[in-house]
Amino acid sequence: MTWIFLAAGLVVAGLVVLGIVGARVVAAARGLNREVAEVHAQFSAKRDARG
Repeated sequence: MTWIFLAAGLVVAGLVVLGIVGARVVAAARGLNREVAEVHAQFSAKRDARG
């Protein structure tokens, strides 16, 4: 019975780790999206300035 509780605890701990890593990935993707949008806006402004 102890093995079952140990295995269940490891599963829960693994899911917590995956949740934390997933949240970091989402945050990084949002930051990258923000940077890409900023660079795109800069290129659009330069293209408009050249005519």
